[in-house]
Amino acid sequence: MKLKSKIKIILSILLLTQYGYSQIDVVYNNLVWSDEFNTNGSIDVNKWFHQTQIPAGGNWYNNEVQHYTNRTTNSFVDGGNLHIVAKKETFTDQNVTKQYTSARLNSKFAFKYGRVDIRAKVPNGQGTWPALWLLGKNVNEDGGFFDANFGTTGWPACGEIDIMEHGIFSDRPVNYVGSAIHTPSSSGNTVNKGGIQASDISQNYHIYSMNWSPNQITFLLDDVAYYTYNPSVKNANTWPFDKEQYLLFNVAMGGYAGNIPSNFIQTSMIIDYIRVYQNTTVDTEAPQNFTASVGAVTGSSVELLMNATDNSGTIGYTISYIGGTITVYHPSGVQKSVVIPDLASNTNYTFTITATDVSGNSVANSQIVLNATTTSVLQCAGTDSQATESSFTVGYNYNFQTIGTDVKITFELLDDRVGVVAFLRRQSPFSETQMTNVGGQIFTHTISGQTIGTSISYAVKFAYAGGLSVTRYFSYVVGSNCGTSGLEPTSDLLEFSFTNPAEDVIEITTDFTIDKIELLDLSGQKVMSAIQCNKLEVSNIPKGIYLIAVYSGKEKKVKKIVVN
Repeated sequence: MKLKSKIKIILSILLLTQYGYSQIDVVYNNLVWSDEFNTNGSIDVNKWFHQTQIPAGGNWYNNEVQHYTNRTTNSFVDGGNLHIVAKKETFTDQNVTKQYTSARLNSKFAFKYGRVDIRAKVPNGQGTWPALWLLGKNVNEDGGFFDANFGTTGWPACGEIDIMEHGIFSDRPVNYVGSAIHTPSSSGNTVNKGGIQASDISQNYHIYSMNWSPNQITFLLDDVAYYTYNPSVKNANTWPFDKEQYLLFNVAMGGYAGNIPSNFIQTSMIIDYIRVYQNTTVDTEAPQNFTASVGAVTGSSVELLMNATDNSGTIGYTISYIGGTITVYHPSGVQKSVVIPDLASNTNYTFTITATDVSGNSVANSQIVLNATTTSVLQCAGTDSQATESSFTVGYNYNFQTIGTDVKITFELLDDRVGVVAFLRRQSPFSETQMTNVGGQIFTHTISGQTIGTSISYAVKFAYAGGLSVTRYFSYVVGSNCGTSGLEPTSDLLEFSFTNPAEDVIEITTDFTIDKIELLDLSGQKVMSAIQCNKLEVSNIPKGIYLIAVYSGKEKKVKKIVVN
C-alpha cells in the first residue's frame, strides 16, 4: 500500500523472473508475536491501533475515496477472524464527508528481522485495494501510532515492505497478488517488485508471508517463494531495513484500484491469524571449517569460492578489496561462488574474506587473504557509423570480448533516440536475438561455448520510436585481442580461398584484385604481409593457428588458417 502518491503499478517482470523461486536465507523458528483473533468483538487494543487521521489536504493517498474509522462496523473480530470491512455509506469525520468507509490498523508491535505469516481471504472486487504491509517505525506520518515518539523520517526513507496488494495491477488478471519494496532508490512505481497468480483469493484462505533477514527480503505465497529483494549495495538509499518496522492492514477504495461499481455495497478482508517469528535463543557458537580459494580468473573478473559450517544454518561472507566490500549469505556447508566483476586487466588484487553467522559470531580463524592477478582482456572495440539498413547520424560503439569460451558482445547507440531496443543479428545462418539493456543506450549479449580461433560475424539492429538502424556486420576471431584499435567491418562481398592447413606457402585464390595480405597471430599482431600479391612464404614461422586478412579496395575479410 503506498504511503505517498504514486503512478499505477504495472508489474511487467518477465515470467521467468517472477517464478525464479528465490529461497529464504535465514529460517526463523520462535513465535514472538501473534494475534489469533479468538475473542469476538472489538480488536485487541493492546495489539492494534486505528489510524483514522486524514493526511493534509483532506484525502488519503493515491486518490483513495474512503474514510478510515475506528467503528466496529468497519473492523471487528468474529468466529476466530478479524474482519476489515469497506462499505458504501455517507460518513463525515474531521469536517470531511465521504461516501465510503473502511479501516486501517497499525500494530503496536515493531520488530527488526524475522518472518511474518498472515492467513487471510482477500477481496478481489473492482475498485477495492486490500493490503498487508509494513512501514518503518520511524516514519513521520501524522496520525500513525508510532509517529509522536519515533516519527523522524519521511517516506520512502523509512522503508516500506508490501507483503500483499491486490486490485492495482490493471494488466494482470483478477487474483494476481503483488509484493513490492519502496526505498529512496526506487519508490512509487518501484522496480523492486514481484507477484504471483493465486486461486480465488476472496473464497480461499492463503498464507501471505515475508521473510526478512539482514541480507534479503523474500515473499512467499502458501510457503512458495516468488520474489526476493537483495540489492548488491546496501546503504540508506537501498536498504533502510536495518531498523524496526510495524504492520498495517487496510482496504482502500478507488484511486489506483479503479472505478467502484455503482452497485457496490460492502466487502471484507478476513484474517484468520498473523504470526511473527524470530530467533530468540542467544547463539554463541561461531562458524567452523572456514575455507576460501580463488576460482576462475579472467581479464575483468575473479571468482572466489568459500565454505563454512554453522549451527544456525546460514553463513555470511564479507569480501573486502580495493573496489569495495561485498557481503553475501549462503547455506551452511554449501560452497558459495562469488564473481567479483569490473576489475582492471593485468592487475593484482588482494581479497580479505571473513565469515560470520547471522548472530554476528565470527569464524575462529578470523579471515583469509587471497591474491589473484587478472589476465589480459581479449577484446576488440571501436566506434563506427556504417549501416546495412537505414543510417546513423553519429554512430555506435562496439566491443567483442572473449571470456573463457564465451564472447560478450556490447553495442552502444550514440544517436539520440527514444525507446531504443537492440537485437543481435548473426550473419550465417541468420538469426536475431534481443540484447539486454545495461544502462542508457548500451546493450549486451553473451554467446557461450565458442572455439578459440574461429571467426564469428554479427551486427546489431537498433529499433526505436519512428524507425530502426542496423550496423555493419563485424567479424571477430574468438580469443583475439585488438585492444581498442577496433575491428574492420567484415565484407559481405569479398571472398577468397586457400589450402588449409598451409605448409610452406599460403596462396590466395579469389576473383577480386588483392591489394594486401596480412598474416596475424591470434592476438591480432601482424606477423608478415605482402602488397599486391596473392602469396606468403611461411616456411620459417612457427607452426600454429594464425589469421589471414585479405584487402581489396575498401573491403577486408579475415579467416583462420593453420600453418604446419
